[in-house]
Amino acid sequence: MDQNIDTSDQFAVRQAKLAGMREQGLDPFRSNWEQSQTSAEAIDAWIEDEDNSPVVSCAGRLIAIRKMGKASFARILDRAGTLQLYFKRDIVGEEAYDHFKKLLDLGDFIGVKGNLFKTRTGEVTLRVQSFEMVSKAMRPLPEKWHGLQDDDQIYRQRYLDLISNTDSRKVFQTRSKIIRCIRNYLESKDFIEVETPILQAEAGGAAARPFETHFNALDCPFVLRIALELYLKRLLVGGFDRVFEIGRNFRNEGLSRRHNPEFTMLEVYQAYSDYRGMMDLIRGMVGAICDEVLGTTQIERHDGVVIELGGDWKEARYKDLVVAETGDADWFSRTKEEKLAYCDREGIEVDPEREDYEVTNAVFEKRIEPTLIQPTFVTHLPKELIPLAKLSADDPDTIEVFELCINGQEIAPAYSEQNDPFVQRQQLEAQAGEETQKIDEEFLLALEHGMPPAGGMGVGIDRLIIMLTGVASIRDVILFPSLKPMPKE
Repeated sequence: MDQNIDTSDQFAVRQAKLAGMREQGLDPFRSNWEQSQTSAEAIDAWIEDEDNSPVVSCAGRLIAIRKMGKASFARILDRAGTLQLYFKRDIVGEEAYDHFKKLLDLGDFIGVKGNLFKTRTGEVTLRVQSFEMVSKAMRPLPEKWHGLQDDDQIYRQRYLDLISNTDSRKVFQTRSKIIRCIRNYLESKDFIEVETPILQAEAGGAAARPFETHFNALDCPFVLRIALELYLKRLLVGGFDRVFEIGRNFRNEGLSRRHNPEFTMLEVYQAYSDYRGMMDLIRGMVGAICDEVLGTTQIERHDGVVIELGGDWKEARYKDLVVAETGDADWFSRTKEEKLAYCDREGIEVDPEREDYEVTNAVFEKRIEPTLIQPTFVTHLPKELIPLAKLSADDPDTIEVFELCINGQEIAPAYSEQNDPFVQRQQLEAQAGEETQKIDEEFLLALEHGMPPAGGMGVGIDRLIIMLTGVASIRDVILFPSLKPMPKE
């Protein structure tokens, strides 16, 4: 190594090592390595008869090195976990051992072959017979014990977080297992998975601001979808009685602990069902996740609060919850001004230009929903909130709908879907107001061809994962959450 290199500049030090390797004819960036076992498979392959211990071939990133005289220890990380390595000069050879001590750094990927033994402390360890550099890391890893401490760096450089933070890696492995479990559960109920357009001419299925773009080939504006709903209902019209999609939605709105502009949703629709059928479906789905992925029905949050997902789930009407919170039995006959005055007294921020029902919903979202920690089906919401649902037979001011709230947030709304094309048009026009050009006429045309009665449900996958893994923020369950770009130098 060049003696003039500033050893505090680790990038420069590693560049010098890289140059030295190439001068010696060593390839610091191999095309491949025959990884016949993962770390976990290697450990499982160990047998008590050390003389007949199988030879294994593993590869991974160096996350620990303890260099000594004629023998050293190291540890590699791969997708299955970690494996301790034992390097002895008499076994690997003097030249190779010299390379190990002088050229390898934390973060490097290496391939190793050897047999297994147990150390005096009882740890299964690979006695290295030969090894090769697989890929040289030019920058150091985060500090061993503390990992990344800066939130921006954690989310922007997630790859470093995954290397240094076992808990973070486990969250995303669990997320993958949960999504796979959801797919398997729905397919076992005879649902089929479909894909619908992300680029759409109209932003329908929710009240949200879309990201807008321009389709050059057609010379017309398009938007990124804000919901999956309207295309999936077209499939009900087409005779696909049980469909679901797990996909990304995009809403050009705020960032918060519970909101990311790009997020994952499950939407599922079942013909000849209703919102109560969706209650059974979501209970069964969460039960399957508890059984097959988590192994428990009890979830401990980051603050120690335990959520019980087994047993019966509470059911409560929206109006009853609002009356209980406000202490006003006549709340729903009060004027908008009286409701705003209550919000002002209670410190509930709400835009005075909002509609009457939106003022009430502000009370629900800011005072009631955060208290619903245990699973609660909130039913019979005001009809103005969801124009795509059936009106309740016993209360035409409300709709046949539930919002499943767990962990103080909405996890899954579900409806008895509106299939009357005339009522549906009236409800959409009332929601759109003067902006009737934003009504999805192609959806209404499909509905006029006849849609069977159906139950439909949306599940916010990110929020579900937050609840099931006990983390604090949506950014902790999205691998690469939305961030402001780094300033250009």
